[in-house]
Amino acid sequence: MTGMLTSPKLIDPLQIALGMHELCLVEAVVETPESTRRMSDAKQAIRERVWELLQAAGAARFPGARGRIPNFRGAEAAAERLAGLEEWHRAGVLKANPDAPQLPVRARALADSKLLYMAVPRLREAKPFILLDPSSVRGSPRAAASIPGAGQHGRSVSISRMRRVDLVVCGSVAVDPLGARIGKGGGYSDLELALLTEAGVLDERTVIATTVHPVQILDERLPETGHDFRVDLIITPDEVVRAPRRRRPPGIIWKDLDDAKIAEIPALARLHSKRQGG
Repeated sequence: MTGMLTSPKLIDPLQIALGMHELCLVEAVVETPESTRRMSDAKQAIRERVWELLQAAGAARFPGARGRIPNFRGAEAAAERLAGLEEWHRAGVLKANPDAPQLPVRARALADSKLLYMAVPRLREAKPFILLDPSSVRGSPRAAASIPGAGQHGRSVSISRMRRVDLVVCGSVAVDPLGARIGKGGGYSDLELALLTEAGVLDERTVIATTVHPVQILDERLPETGHDFRVDLIITPDEVVRAPRRRRPPGIIWKDLDDAKIAEIPALARLHSKRQGG
């Protein structure tokens, strides 16, 4: 068990005002191929910097930080701190990413008798989520919450069969105090949340959190696109940062998706076909 929770980090009111102003700017920007390329390059440079910081600090766990949502020393303590929050106690249904640093969060959710959804990697199945029901899990919650364990103990579900999610826990490579985040670069976290928002599984009451190592919180404004979401809670082993409310796309931004990406994800292709009257 960790000690008492530290007070959440406070955000300067001017910083909040600047953040709200920037939200308007993000929505107003018209993306071009050149601006998209610059944005991608800027995000990748930040990923490389954070991966190097984790390695240099000795904070990265096997198999290393680079190229992934990095597993970090203190992930268990961060999960414990999250589990001490009121938002956790109110949540009956969670969705969590399947990456290693959030395994302690997933295990704690099952131990606390919460329904847990995990996405199928790359959303590549017709039923793109796995439901783990703690009442049917045999053995340790940690084993069941692993990727192999979820395949053994969980069952695949379509988005239309999912319950409303109270708390989303996502992995991040970098975050800033306003809640902007950068993932590993595949865009699947954004698509997961967009699909679930379209279906009403996520709504304004849903809280979004991330667990990270302290060096992953950068004291600078991170670049954002129109389809990026912000997190409400940033949890490290030592503190809780409550970001100001809130930036979430209203659902899928179809203009940001090409035909290949749509065809790659069955749930997306199905929804697109309905939009086209198919």
